[in-house]
Amino acid sequence: MAFFRRCFPTHGAGLYRRRPCDGLRRLFLHVDFICRTQNQRGRILDNIYEVLRESHETQRTLCRRLLRIQPDDPRAAEVFRTLRTELAAHAAAEERFLYAQILFDDMGLKSSRHALAEHHEIDECVEALEAARDKPETWPALVKKLSHEVHHHLREEERKFFQLSGKILTDRQKVTLATRYRRDLERMREVLEP
Repeated sequence: MAFFRRCFPTHGAGLYRRRPCDGLRRLFLHVDFICRTQNQRGRILDNIYEVLRESHETQRTLCRRLLRIQPDDPRAAEVFRTLRTELAAHAAAEERFLYAQILFDDMGLKSSRHALAEHHEIDECVEALEAARDKPETWPALVKKLSHEVHHHLREEERKFFQLSGKILTDRQKVTLATRYRRDLERMREVLEP
């Protein structure tokens, strides 16, 4: 509203005292909202999809590292712990702040359920990998399966789920959910770290 007031001051005479039409007012309210969602450097704050893509890229990088490391390498356990923590923190925050919102809309019900099922499959792969720590002969196959499941889920989410949920959520919700998601992701990383 502040932007609207700056563009149409109420002091002065004649034309400026009248209220503009509702369409123009809505436009200025939207522009004012965008101005308020900028940080001090003038950059528009992230929406939920940009924040999720950052986490997705971290997961992809960790999966690639885990695939390249030999099972008997001491770094393998560290990379696996980091990946396990990232996957669990991401899944918890994403389910709370994106999937829960989309589940309430009929249009997003089926895709949200599918994404939740894929999270469960990834959890099962992580548990199988955890159980196979002392079995170097099965480790590479399980790492490959986990990497495949993670990449499949991320690709499907970015190509299909983001487009569908983008139609359901408002711009304001996308910005608000990004803030909540980021806060919960950091909290979950701290809680889940061994």
